[in-house]
Amino acid sequence: MPHILITGASGFLGQAVVTAIQNIHPDWTLTNLDLRPPPAHQPNVNFIQADITQAAEVDIAIRKANPDAIVNIAGWVPNGSLRYSNSKALRDKTFAINHLGTLNVLFATQNTKCKAFVHTSSCTVVSDDQDHDFPNMTEDLPIGHATLAYGASKAPAELAVLAANTANFKTCALRPATIIGPGDTYGVIATMHTCIAKGETPWIIGTGDNIYDFVYITNIADAHLLALENLLSIKRFPESAAGHAMFISNQQPVYFRDFMLAVWKHFDHVPPFQFVVPTSLAWVAGLVAEVKTLVSGAKASTLSRGSVRDAVGTRYASNEKARRVLGYHPRVDFVDGVRLACEDYRRIVAEKEKMIDDDSLKTG
Repeated sequence: MPHILITGASGFLGQAVVTAIQNIHPDWTLTNLDLRPPPAHQPNVNFIQADITQAAEVDIAIRKANPDAIVNIAGWVPNGSLRYSNSKALRDKTFAINHLGTLNVLFATQNTKCKAFVHTSSCTVVSDDQDHDFPNMTEDLPIGHATLAYGASKAPAELAVLAANTANFKTCALRPATIIGPGDTYGVIATMHTCIAKGETPWIIGTGDNIYDFVYITNIADAHLLALENLLSIKRFPESAAGHAMFISNQQPVYFRDFMLAVWKHFDHVPPFQFVVPTSLAWVAGLVAEVKTLVSGAKASTLSRGSVRDAVGTRYASNEKARRVLGYHPRVDFVDGVRLACEDYRRIVAEKEKMIDDDSLKTG
């Protein structure tokens, strides 16, 4: 039975991929390579602690594990206002983890029997070019033009992985849309929830008719398993995934404003009114907010030129290639996915509020 090493298996997506593999192949040997131990015990999963930015650590860890295949998930997504920052410090950290870290893992495999490498890339290798809209993205679009640090760091990592593909060492890259689902405590659902407390829900930037797509956590985990099975030839597939990148989403693009309204409804919130802010005015306000933050040294504002561009951009992908090559189809519908993600985050919020209340009683 194959031995699979998963980098970043302590994280949100990594844990889901471990579960997906164990559900279908309970006899496979799994190793989690991560800087942090998993938040909960992972039965029948070996754990190796290593920092992917440290080449020597990674080389020793992967040679010791000597896996048959690697699923490379470890990475860093700048959160909140940092998503739109292009400071040198942020770019350096993002590239160190997402680009250099991937190269370290990739190079370390050369000293092992590893024969398959599934890499978690991102749709942002294309869509983080904020100067353009990207309706129905396909894999023939060029990458390397991202204006934001995350997509800019993921692009060269993906290119390196695909360039390493050979007959004896098969590689592929998956490009997930924004992931939602239970267990994500700082992603898009959390961001939408904070808009309620900030009183930001009434404002519509631009026309409000821009389209996005998302992917539910177990669906993207399924895609990783399919890619792994494909490269290892575990079962028959229409085509080999070797040397290919593929977009993965729920295949259900939605108007972003409708998505936000649906999320807020799950938290029993309906905007008291709606007010359209022209894109040009919002962009100027974002610039002012950035200057104010820079001058005052205050915490970065939610509003920035980058967040405005993101709020009005159209970015969704075709999944035709993933369907054709992997036989990928999302098992969890998007409406159900939003509901499950929101229910889980409601539970998290309630637990935090209870802890605050309990602390207040103790100190009161």
